[in-house]
Amino acid sequence: MTGTSKAVRYDEFGGIEVLRVDEVERPVPGDGQVLVRVKAAGINPGEAAIRAGAMAHIFPSTFPSGQGSDLAGIVAEVGAGADSCSVGDEVIGFSEKRSSQAELVVVDADKLTPKPREVSWEVAGGLYVAGAAAWGAVHSVRPDKGETVVVSAAAGGVGSLAVQLARRAGATVIGLAGAHNHAWLRGHGVIAVEYGDGVLDRIKAAAPDGVDAFIDTHGGGYVELALALGVPVERIDTIADFAAAARYGVLTEPGPNARPGAEVLAALAALIAEGHLEVPIANTYPLAQVRQAYTELERRHTHGKIVLAP
Repeated sequence: MTGTSKAVRYDEFGGIEVLRVDEVERPVPGDGQVLVRVKAAGINPGEAAIRAGAMAHIFPSTFPSGQGSDLAGIVAEVGAGADSCSVGDEVIGFSEKRSSQAELVVVDADKLTPKPREVSWEVAGGLYVAGAAAWGAVHSVRPDKGETVVVSAAAGGVGSLAVQLARRAGATVIGLAGAHNHAWLRGHGVIAVEYGDGVLDRIKAAAPDGVDAFIDTHGGGYVELALALGVPVERIDTIADFAAAARYGVLTEPGPNARPGAEVLAALAALIAEGHLEVPIANTYPLAQVRQAYTELERRHTHGKIVLAP
């Protein structure tokens, strides 16, 4: 089948001004691959950092570059050997080719899992990166019943999932967030604490018996805050401050090259379908408004996920 489709592209590192939506040749699935018509594709801070060139030492780029990992959609074409999928299947998945922000995407079949009907397209399309990061971070600090865990940026895309997963593990969870997000946190059994000046004392007041683990989803001094609270380095995880991780020896799970795969995605989707996990959707934009979507994301005050709907 021939034709064209639309996809996000950029030709050089830079700010949102380098982003555009191009007409590209219709992708063709190879062996073990399927073509997915994308219904929703999440956007993430890591993609903005890659586009800006800040992570070129970890994720080298060739131009023109596409963008995006998260996706959910309908299988449009099946390549040879992709026997686990059929045309018309509704799927959730991820691309490692920076290509999900497009109308049509070729995806390895083993990076897809069925989308439960109870999970909306927007939630499914924004699930993988934030969900895998939250899953990896919570599992790396090993919260247990009776323990206290602090999560920074607790109402953000990753933080909002991390607090729920840590609560499911039986821990008491303190979520650092702006006052406008405190009601949502409290509604999910989280002790809400305002971030900013004086946060160390506010956390100590909320956790008089101390803090056992710390998950940093924001960066900018939270690793040092965790150390000041007396949290052991092996129970501090940051997904954002790799310089601090290198300096102090704290964890960076799941790490840029070790994200959990389709099995974890399926487990997260099942939790959502069963009503045990909520993925807040902050906003949905059409593909043509990719610049506006990243403008909102880069303000870093989003409650939950921002999603593109091609």
